[in-house]
Amino acid sequence: MTRTITREQSRRLDSLAVEQYGMASVMLMENAGRGTTDVLCTLGIDGPVVVCAGSGNNGGDGYVIARHLDLRGHQVRVLLLAPPEKLKGDAATNYQILTKSGIAVRQVDAAELAGDLSGAAWVVDGLLGTGATGDPRPPLDAAIDAINASGSRVLAIDVPSGLDCESGQASEHTIRAEHTCTFVANKPGFVVPGADAYTGVVHVVDIGAPRKLVEEILTQTS
Repeated sequence: MTRTITREQSRRLDSLAVEQYGMASVMLMENAGRGTTDVLCTLGIDGPVVVCAGSGNNGGDGYVIARHLDLRGHQVRVLLLAPPEKLKGDAATNYQILTKSGIAVRQVDAAELAGDLSGAAWVVDGLLGTGATGDPRPPLDAAIDAINASGSRVLAIDVPSGLDCESGQASEHTIRAEHTCTFVANKPGFVVPGADAYTGVVHVVDIGAPRKLVEEILTQTS
């Protein structure tokens, strides 16, 4: 039986890792991004990678991924679908690191995203995370459609944007990923029939949280 972690359990794990174990939340983001980079590199990168980032921590993971891809010699650029001033916490921290690292990063208009995605070998979906519910709102709905129409291989961070991680319900605008790197454990919605059309192959990536804490969370009910 596939073990899964719910939206609330994921939040609880992050909180306890910080509050009870003394881990810095930015360390968890770093581990998530680096682990996803490891997976992407094993899948093969034969051209530019474009990271599409929203305003939340999912985008923050994307900034970490971009930094590690650059560190490993891959051509990468980051497209931000939100004003930089809206970024907070660990996402803002990693954005600031990125802007000082010589990596191409800029805010873009979703209506013009098709041109920005041209020639990408991979597009990394960092628009919406597991906390998102309901239909994606503008400009993310148009961004999702542009990514799906790009013809590039797509890797989703934690959950394909537009797919409810709990129910597996896809909105009208949902990323169709070839691969999804999800954190800690599979998500309940991923095992729902038909969800694989959006997740593609799912890879479980650890975020460095202690095994004792992970087991404690996974054996509790939400």
